[in-house]
Amino acid sequence: MSLSMYQASIPVFLRMFDNLSAILAKAQAHATAKKIDLAVLANARLAPDMLPLIRQVQIATDGAKGCAARLAGVEVPSYADNETTFDELQARIARTQDFLRGFQAAQVEGSETRTIHLSFPGRSLTLTGQDYLLNFVLPNFYFHLTTAYAILRHNGVEIGKMDFLGDV
Repeated sequence: MSLSMYQASIPVFLRMFDNLSAILAKAQAHATAKKIDLAVLANARLAPDMLPLIRQVQIATDGAKGCAARLAGVEVPSYADNETTFDELQARIARTQDFLRGFQAAQVEGSETRTIHLSFPGRSLTLTGQDYLLNFVLPNFYFHLTTAYAILRHNGVEIGKMDFLGDV
């Protein structure tokens, strides 16, 4: 049995967002217990030239919703990127999960050969659906999830590898 484009995308995103949501909840509880301003954690970064926690979550959600939409051939929803609190980040994750749950496997299946065009300032990419998912979206998605985890761990939140992996 082969792995389908749907199986390699939507369920993966949903599961990892459950884990990210749980990690953010632990971070919020940690900050409350230690009397740390949540804004400090929300804006924390690993290095001065890296994006803060808020942007890591925003980019991860943008990547997942964009991937699902592009593979299914539907319009990518736009989010305002105006979150400033942990509650707002949790709401963004939940909204993204709701969007992802709206896809049926049949909408994504067969997208391996779909042509995906991406435009960035100064660069554009054209990929097959399979290359887009496996070589662009998933590495980028895990990069931002890992960075969010690392920012929180670096700031003393008591989380470990199994929090990142979740129930496997």
